[in-house]
Amino acid sequence: MADRRAEAVAALASKLGHDFRDPSLLDQALTHASVGEGAERDARGRPFLDNQRMEFLGDRVLGLLVAERLMRDLPTADEGEMSSRLHALVDKATCARAAEALGVGDAMRLSPGEAKQGGRRREGALGDAMEAILAAVWLDGGMDAARAVFERIWAAELAAPPRKSLTNPKSALQEWALGQGKPLPTYRIVERTGSDHAPTFTVEASVAGYAPLTAQGRSRQDAEKAAAIGLLQREGVI
Repeated sequence: MADRRAEAVAALASKLGHDFRDPSLLDQALTHASVGEGAERDARGRPFLDNQRMEFLGDRVLGLLVAERLMRDLPTADEGEMSSRLHALVDKATCARAAEALGVGDAMRLSPGEAKQGGRRREGALGDAMEAILAAVWLDGGMDAARAVFERIWAAELAAPPRKSLTNPKSALQEWALGQGKPLPTYRIVERTGSDHAPTFTVEASVAGYAPLTAQGRSRQDAEKAAAIGLLQREGVI
């Protein structure tokens, strides 16, 4: 297993196109919070540092890089148009798609329980790892390095037609359901995993007459929003 992960990390580094001076930054960016619960320790017996702080930084790095690119590409757009485009390019689903294209899931370090529960394919975990990777590149090589990786990895998203972005996906799902003559959507917590300080919620969103959809988030509210977006996307509403 360790050899397979090492191969996946090497393949990921190659796709990123950034030669890390400090490879431990990439390793931390790929370490899920579940590992911090003591599931694994490094060669010196110390708990691995997880990627939560890096994800926080990477979210800001990504936002700046996208804003910079939109200022260049949309010289006549107003603030509202750019804000909508920015939100669509930095949301968790977009980050997860970028991560999947890079093979991030296979390179992640997870606790055995999280891996068994499908953590390598969860949108939230993949999106967080992608943001953390951008932070790792920024910390290792500065903004120019982060910009080069971003331009390469986000090329397809930047070239694609703008996606609709929702500020209130639960309200949008409610309006759509009522428009279909259906009762209000319902949400159900399917599972809660992780520690008290880093939980992961799995929530199922349901609209009568349609297959339910599940999604994950770090809070119940985030998971409900993700499930609402997923259901709207699946039904072609957005």
